[in-house]
Amino acid sequence: MRKFIIKIFYFFFPFIILSYPLDYAISYFLSKSNQTVGEFEVMDDIYNSKANCDIAIYGSSRAWVHIDPKIISDSLTRTAYNFGNDGHTFDLQYLRHLEFLKYNKKPATIILSVDIFSLQKVGGLYEADQYLPYMLWNDNYLKYTKSYNYYTNLEYYIPMIRYIGKIDVLKTSIQYLINGIPVNNYRHNGFLGMDRVWNTDFDKVKSKQKTYRVKLNKQHIQLLETFIKECKELEINLILVYTPEYKEGQDFVANRKEVIDVYNKFSKKYNLKFYDYSNDEICLDKTLFYNASHLNSKGAEMFTKKFASVLKSII
Repeated sequence: MRKFIIKIFYFFFPFIILSYPLDYAISYFLSKSNQTVGEFEVMDDIYNSKANCDIAIYGSSRAWVHIDPKIISDSLTRTAYNFGNDGHTFDLQYLRHLEFLKYNKKPATIILSVDIFSLQKVGGLYEADQYLPYMLWNDNYLKYTKSYNYYTNLEYYIPMIRYIGKIDVLKTSIQYLINGIPVNNYRHNGFLGMDRVWNTDFDKVKSKQKTYRVKLNKQHIQLLETFIKECKELEINLILVYTPEYKEGQDFVANRKEVIDVYNKFSKKYNLKFYDYSNDEICLDKTLFYNASHLNSKGAEMFTKKFASVLKSII
């Protein structure tokens, strides 16, 4: 029995020894990717302390395609960075916030772009591969992604396990090892304007259902309040903004007022600035959107300039 155990040990020992350096190499090259609509780029800036800024912009895709940090920076003569996390609700935006503060100086101001989906719990971990390079032995990733039931406990703790079966990811890492890391970024300081015209996404949704009802998540609401309190403690100026949304899309959400009321409640309770652009004239102009939720590049430029002029008076 003892000899058998020794043989097993010697058989697996080389794999154990090599697993971490191999994991590190794959994770390193994957983190340099400009795929997943620039999410790796943002996280790479965070972990290399290149995301230091005076004004940090948080939110979902409606943040990173709506609020141009260059316009904000030029207008306010302060540095700005957009940390918008594509397709994710506030819990995973908060995860990015925690990692940002670990490796960068705290910003003077955080602009949190809130929307209909911010406080909803969605099914499945959207673009789950974006977490692969960073989740090993990281308690924050375990805490905020585990509830989505995508990765197993072993994948957070044992090197290389999470890469098993990830053929495309491994191909990407090998490609960068051989050909070099991409020079061009997808986003610029976390932002990219969308040079698009109105598409049929909204029409397809309407053909399947008359309205949409948001299911507010109690834990997300509590987490938002925790975040607000933390900003107060850190003396970070927190500003909430609801960026423009096409009017017909607003009407499609049956309980939209219920969601907005949550933001208004926290705004009053904690004396926060909350700028709601739901009734702005931009929301009536379909040519400024590429779907019901997202402004195109023309709309984003128009909105950011308008918002920057407001910020100048309070920052």
